[in-house]
Amino acid sequence: MSSGPSPRAAAGREAEDMAERFLRQRGLRLLARNYRVKGGEIDLVCRDGRTTVFVEVRLRRGQAFGGAAASITASKRTRLILAARHWLVEHGNGACRFDCVLLPDLDESRLEWLQDAFSAD
Repeated sequence: MSSGPSPRAAAGREAEDMAERFLRQRGLRLLARNYRVKGGEIDLVCRDGRTTVFVEVRLRRGQAFGGAAASITASKRTRLILAARHWLVEHGNGACRFDCVLLPDLDESRLEWLQDAFSAD
């Protein structure tokens, strides 16, 4: 019998909630959360003006393995790009970018927003 999400899943959900609040406060509009396709997932899909923004939220406590930014590997970027391509086919092509929201812990004051963190090229 399950007693709810694991502590790790709950922390991940809280990190996504923080990122969403932060981005909304900066004028982005949420289109979807946890958009999944076979082979990839996007944490948040937002709209910034006419641009679709695919957002990866990374919570990484400690710097033992390079922290939150280092956890966005080439393999992870490939999966994000795959999911983004599916989104664009379903919802229309147009300008898009990939942002990352990095959290070293669940403290919104330490949140780091990397706009246009990488490209699909």
